[in-house]
Formats: sequence, structure tokens, C-alpha cells
Amino acid sequence: MKLLAIETATDACSVALQPGEALVERCSSEPRVHAALVLEMVHECLRESALELSDLDVLVFGCGPGSFTGVRIATAVTQGLAFGSDLLVVPVSTLAGHAVACWRQTGATRIAVAVDARMDECYWGLFSVDSEGVARSLDQEKLTAPGVIPVPEGKGWTGAGSGWREFPLLSEAMEGTVDRIEPAVLPLARDLLATGSRQFAECGGVPAHEALPVYLRESVAWQGGR
Repeated sequence: MKLLAIETATDACSVALQPGEALVERCSSEPRVHAALVLEMVHECLRESALELSDLDVLVFGCGPGSFTGVRIATAVTQGLAFGSDLLVVPVSTLAGHAVACWRQTGATRIAVAVDARMDECYWGLFSVDSEGVARSLDQEKLTAPGVIPVPEGKGWTGAGSGWREFPLLSEAMEGTVDRIEPAVLPLARDLLATGSRQFAECGGVPAHEALPVYLRESVAWQGGR
């Protein structure tokens, strides 16, 4: 299966193309320039793989939650590519991408993701990641104040995402449950591929007009270019 993934919901902007077993990717950590970079990244990955958009089986994108502007960029670019090439789309949670990135870097398989959402809130999700890098959500993703997040059941969790750095009370509340914290983890497009492929196999994709962003918030914090 040939998949192209796009992730722009954090400070990392990335595109990954998986034509079979190979992986071609482009990444940038420059914040607030994703819109100027992402399409060229797509074209570079296609050229390097000697493929056209029409050769792909499905498009995958990080649908959020995350930076409001970043989520909109990934959604709009993916919709445009899908419309133009008549491809189906698989939206993958950006929080799931955080979990897979943490698994890829540390080997952790039970991951509590907390991402700073500004306004003294965080995006929160619990995930398991299997040996193929597929993330499964263990609870409903939510936007919440850190002080009211319930402690996950069991021990041996790894915390991932900027919320663990921004809200120290999370670590205090979950001492003994969360053994390790990786606050600098950011998802790349490659971290969406296995989960997107599994979702496509199990549920299929959606047409471009149904490839929608997930914000979890009606009002948006525009601080810091978000």
C-alpha cells in the first residue's frame, strides 16, 4: 500500500511517503512557516519516490487537536490533494501521533499524552502502541484543566507532550503511575503511517469533504501564532 502522511499540528512540520516498505520523508522544526513548506515537501517526497499523487492508495493527516492554524493547514492541504486526485483520506489523531513518536523514541507502550492547549488547559489522551507502531486510544480524548484529569489505572505509564512540562502538578498527581516523562516529544508524519494504515484496513477512508479537523475547543488561543 502506498500512503502519504502530513502532520503540521505542532512546531514540527513533516510529510512522509511510504511506497511499500520504503520511507521517504521531509521534516522542519521551524514554527509558523508550515503553510510555506508543506506542499513543496509533498512534491519532493513524490519526486524522490518517482510517484504521482494518482499512484497513491490513501492520504493520511494529523487531524488535531493541536495548534489551530497548524491543524487547518494539514486539513486544507490534504483536502486539496484528495479532491484533485480522487483519493480517500484517513484522519489520525495528533495525540496518537505523540504516542507513537514516544514509542519510537523510547519503546514505551502505555502512554499518557498531555499537550499544552494554552488558557491553562491541556489536550489529554491515553494510548497503547503495539509492536508495529499502531496507536489505540484507551479513553476519549479531551480538553481539560490539568487538575481534574483522573489518574490512569495501573502502573508503568510514560507521559508524553508539552503539557507535562507546562503543568508540574500532573507529575505530582501521577507519581507512582507515570514512571517516565518525555515532554519534548513531537509527532512526525511517519508516526501516523502505521495507525493510518490500520484504520484504513479496518474502517476504510473518507472522501475529501469529510476529512475534518479536530479542535476540541470552540474559542481559540491565538498566542504564539496559534
